[in-house]
Amino acid sequence: MPRPVLKAVAVLLVAVSLGAFTLGVVTAPSRGRLPGERLDGVTGQPIQAQDATPLVDERIQGAAPPVELTEEEKAKLEAEKLAKAEALALAKAEAEKGAPAGPAPTSPVAAPSTPDRIGDVLEKAPAAAKPEEPLF
Repeated sequence: MPRPVLKAVAVLLVAVSLGAFTLGVVTAPSRGRLPGERLDGVTGQPIQAQDATPLVDERIQGAAPPVELTEEEKAKLEAEKLAKAEALALAKAEAEKGAPAGPAPTSPVAAPSTPDRIGDVLEKAPAAAKPEEPLF
């Protein structure tokens, strides 16, 4: 391409980019909105949680006291404890009647005897494989 055509294209690109930037600045809102802010600039009311407590009060006063159990809940827990105890006693009785729960006992393995002399060790050692024979 001839040099004057390249200059004209470059000037046209610069003009378009400057025009786009200018239009973006002119049409931009004067000020951005924050979340919860209306178009007219009035902010909404902050949400107040009814059951929320600040962390500072919890740190000063400590943890809340444990909730007291009702008589029904206490009776239910006691019944569960009794049921577990009965199941454990039944399992123990079954274990005493039947075979032990662990692995079956095996006969003890005798320890290998220790040789008195080095010659005994060499006599009992397997012969080394010949180099020309395959190992497998």
